[in-house]
Amino acid sequence: MQENKDKKLEELVSQIKLLPPERIPLHIAIIMDGNGRWAKRKGLSRPEGHRAGVSAVKKIVRFAPQVGVKILTLYTFSTENWRRPADEVKILMNLLRETTFRELDELVQNGVKLVVSGRFSELPLAQRKALEIAMKKTAGGDVLTLNLALNYGGRAEIIDAVRKIAEKVAGKKIEPKDIDEKLFEEHLQTAGLPDPDLVIRTSGEIRISNFLLWQSAYSEFYFTDVLWPDFDEIELCRAIIDYASRERRFGGI
Repeated sequence: MQENKDKKLEELVSQIKLLPPERIPLHIAIIMDGNGRWAKRKGLSRPEGHRAGVSAVKKIVRFAPQVGVKILTLYTFSTENWRRPADEVKILMNLLRETTFRELDELVQNGVKLVVSGRFSELPLAQRKALEIAMKKTAGGDVLTLNLALNYGGRAEIIDAVRKIAEKVAGKKIEPKDIDEKLFEEHLQTAGLPDPDLVIRTSGEIRISNFLLWQSAYSEFYFTDVLWPDFDEIELCRAIIDYASRERRFGGI
């Protein structure tokens, strides 16, 4: 079974290696959905599903640079996820801190630069400190930028950007006529990162759930029924190959 998977992966990677560079999505954003359903199908607890989801993250982060991906944005915890039961939120936050420290050395060794998009200051103190340490230690990474969307919501991000710009207008730092797309993007939580070329959502749901609303205006979308803990290197290759088959015209002909 594993031998067959290895052979299939090798074939898919070979296909991707033959693609022209412009056909490779340099920035992939993923809505990681299905941990709970995965656990339920296997008769496991939701926390076990989330831990399996972390294992899937590790696989994809390790593998993505091998197929030309330079930036990986993962929808890790949304502004709406605070509505979940308090026990589950606590488990997710503890898992975030635990995973950050456990994987830090490997991130540094593999040249992964960790950044965060979202309302960072509203995260619990322990999680903020862990992430701040990780971001500082991985700042020199130049192989892959791993952007965690934490306490992130697309609408919240746009509102926050509008507030920042309004404050600058009120303080006479900028004029209303100076506001354009470039200036607006400079005030987003993803400032400095290019828009995602490809947005992937797992688990069969066909919606974007308040994720990168501004940034995904011209992204390609890929929806799969595969639950996140089962999303592996082969599934990522399939998404990239599907992306490569599309014509991106950005409103042109």
